[in-house]
Amino acid sequence: MYRLKDLREDNDLSQKNVADILNIPTRTYSSYENEERSLPIDILIKLARFYNTSSDFIIGLTNISKPYPNRKIKIK
Repeated sequence: MYRLKDLREDNDLSQKNVADILNIPTRTYSSYENEERSLPIDILIKLARFYNTSSDFIIGLTNISKPYPNRKIKIK
């Protein structure tokens, strides 16, 4: 279950406001919010950054809304 509607309403935004921020049509955003369409990873990342939360919180894997700390991962 996506938490998009709750996040949007908690920030006093309309679907059009969020769609404009994401540079997508309002109907497309609405279909994500209503779970009629899968949320693409790039949109999920933009939303997590915009709402200052984690992608796990948005998609319902955790109830902790605090974002993860930014860490640089070194690949050996």
